[in-house]
Amino acid sequence: MSQSFPVQASAAGILSAVVGFSSSFAVVIAGLSAVGAGQAEAASGLMALSIAMGACAIFLSLRSRMPISVAWSTPGAALLATSGTLDGGFADAVGAFVITAGLIILSGLWKPLGRWVAAIPTPVANAMLAGVLLDLCLAPVRAIAELPGSGLAIAVTWAVVAKINKLYAVPAAVLVAIGLIAATAESSAIGIGSLWPAPILVAPTFSLPAAIGVALPLFVVTMASQNIPGIAVLRANGYEPAPGRLFSWTGLFGLAAAPFGGHAVNLAAITAALCAGKDADPDPRRRYWAAVVAGAVYILFGLCAGAATAFISASPPILIEAVAGLALLGAFGASLMGAVSETRQREAPVITFLVTASGATFFGISGAFWGLVAGGAIRALNAAGLSRRSPDAATSAPAQRS
Repeated sequence: MSQSFPVQASAAGILSAVVGFSSSFAVVIAGLSAVGAGQAEAASGLMALSIAMGACAIFLSLRSRMPISVAWSTPGAALLATSGTLDGGFADAVGAFVITAGLIILSGLWKPLGRWVAAIPTPVANAMLAGVLLDLCLAPVRAIAELPGSGLAIAVTWAVVAKINKLYAVPAAVLVAIGLIAATAESSAIGIGSLWPAPILVAPTFSLPAAIGVALPLFVVTMASQNIPGIAVLRANGYEPAPGRLFSWTGLFGLAAAPFGGHAVNLAAITAALCAGKDADPDPRRRYWAAVVAGAVYILFGLCAGAATAFISASPPILIEAVAGLALLGAFGASLMGAVSETRQREAPVITFLVTASGATFFGISGAFWGLVAGGAIRALNAAGLSRRSPDAATSAPAQRS
């Protein structure tokens, strides 16, 4: 019985891949385009990411016999969307992707680096992520203002389907957006040759602003919002993977995808539950097939990257941003709540959020890095102030009030 074809696990894997790809590929394309990728380069990046994370999921799941779901960094793509074009163009961005992959590999091999990332205060990390996501999450409102008919159609579809099943809300909104694009875009805007993706090798260039302003925040966001929660999902479902090995393997596959435009490959956090939970298969020993099937479907989706990018390029950018914003609303809400969860230490995450959301750039370095610096500094100052308070001052306060 245990050797029969895992139909239930396969169905869970297909669902996981469909939801994972359709709900966030627009974010990936928006992020790559924002840092200087052309249509062909964005398609190459999307294809490289899909194939790399699919192959990584298949390899790790078969090797460990655990449902190791792998994804691209959706919050990382949102970070790219707010970073803007670098002085060195897309080659500088690819250099940042290579550095990010190297840091992820190192975090798995060298435990102190992993501990340093884990030591970043959770409210500050959540505040940085919320600040990164804010602009895209405002896009649905801007879309309704600029294109009322199309913007409302996408938003209403998302809201109605979410009432039935939140899992299908964003894919439904994507389908509506594709229909609107197909109905309004000129046929000449979508070239037949652009529908088939071609890998484009970009020689990376390395610069200090890209390393500090893109690679470092991308690494922190990927670790804090994808890799660490991904391990937590597996453990919550009864699996005990070795985190360091998984981090290093995802980093290696990310390193392979980086020269072709892939920004980051990491453990899945949200869709991981679809493959690791009881709904995938009553027998925990067979659930790894769900992640294997999901990986195979991701590879197939990678071959459709050219068509996805061509359709998006033929549409008004605000519509794609609106779909991306709807896909990120859940992550934005969760990160915002996590940022202000500590009532005694709210100043630091609030400042982190404001500096990051401002999009201010200093010395060519993006606001996400400065948000971390500002929030960390305020938190350190508050901690120093608390430690300097004398016991006498603390006990005399009630007497002064009386």
